[in-house]
Amino acid sequence: MVGYMKISEAAKIWGIGDRRINTLCSEGRIEGAVKFGNTWAIPKNAEKPKDERIKTGKYIKNKSEWQIMSMWSVIIKDRK
Repeated sequence: MVGYMKISEAAKIWGIGDRRINTLCSEGRIEGAVKFGNTWAIPKNAEKPKDERIKTGKYIKNKSEWQIMSMWSVIIKDRK
């Protein structure tokens, strides 16, 4: 297709893996990407999306639950 590139071409240009680009397309994060059957067509002028994954290892949502469970395990051990 004229004006579009394959996932493998975008991977080389952007310096990221094919699977990551496939995920970005599935999430709708690459503007103008179109799926034909099981293949994605990415516009040649598409920009690499910002990486919004959490890299610090801090998962705020579950942190308080984990702290509560840790406290209970200490209390239960002290009772024995």
